[in-house]
Amino acid sequence: MHFLDQAKIFVRSGAGGPGAVSFRREKYIEYGGPDGGDGGKGGDIVFEAVDGLNTLIDFRYTQHFKAPRGKGGAGQNQTGASGKDLVVKVPVGTQVLTDDKEHVLADFTETGQRVVLLKGGDGGRGNASFKTATNRAPRQHGTGWPGEEMWLWLRLKLIADVGLLGLPNAGKSTFLNAVTNARAKVGAYPFTTLHPKLGVVRHRDREFVMADIPGLIEGAAEGAGVGDRFLGHVERTRVLLHLVDANVEDVASAYRTVRDELEAYGEGLADKPEILALSKSDTLDDELLDALADELEEEAGVRPLRVSGATGAGLEPVLDGLIRYLDAPAVAQEVVERGDWSPL
Repeated sequence: MHFLDQAKIFVRSGAGGPGAVSFRREKYIEYGGPDGGDGGKGGDIVFEAVDGLNTLIDFRYTQHFKAPRGKGGAGQNQTGASGKDLVVKVPVGTQVLTDDKEHVLADFTETGQRVVLLKGGDGGRGNASFKTATNRAPRQHGTGWPGEEMWLWLRLKLIADVGLLGLPNAGKSTFLNAVTNARAKVGAYPFTTLHPKLGVVRHRDREFVMADIPGLIEGAAEGAGVGDRFLGHVERTRVLLHLVDANVEDVASAYRTVRDELEAYGEGLADKPEILALSKSDTLDDELLDALADELEEEAGVRPLRVSGATGAGLEPVLDGLIRYLDAPAVAQEVVERGDWSPL
């Protein structure tokens, strides 16, 4: 399934049905009078968050959504049937924005959440409702109120507990595959991951969702590389896991590059709690790793953990740290500052 996190669609609620012009005509009943019923209400446009979806790819092929209009009224004061509401199903984490993307109209964060975005038009009045003391046989009727219509943007921000960050080829996909049921593509070249990937981590009788975000490079906020578009998926995470490749020439610079892009993006990403780790630690000896950890600690202010997604070394301390943050952020921050990453 292809991943798509933005889509533009057109929605229109149903118009109201027309009222009827009718007169009662029955044998032996004189002066029957008007009995035209009102028209039915038009269908609403309803958005609903559902399970089982994690992409907006369906909206690439279906972009127009129009609710049916109400039925017309009939004689004998019969009201027309209302138009059926049109339910647009979206993944959890979807935001509905105006055409100019300036205003968020709805934000779906829970399964089953429903929002009536556009109301259907009311039905027109039948001639029976126009009857007065001086107008005993009215022939006028209402044609029904029109529905509402607008262009919308759908933007998906994945719901995850932990966000994986780092430069391209920092070992994020390998780490995700090692700790979750995901099968992210792994390759020895930058930008192997072109779309966010989700996986469920099961550790110490706990479960949480981890999202692998495509790598950031310097200038991502201005569109370099794959840009910062996918950072929107990190906005909903509770803690970040920042992986720095132990094989880069300058680990401090690699760390600062990603942090600068988080600050440039804004939305509070730079203020999220973060666990720092040196990835691919199996490729270097302990002495060199100590030196790199010293450089990284001087830049970041915290001692990085060491991890290898390929061999599994150091995975438990990292996952323990993530669980600490998810359970008690304040306590976890004290642990980070002390550098005490003893097992749970």
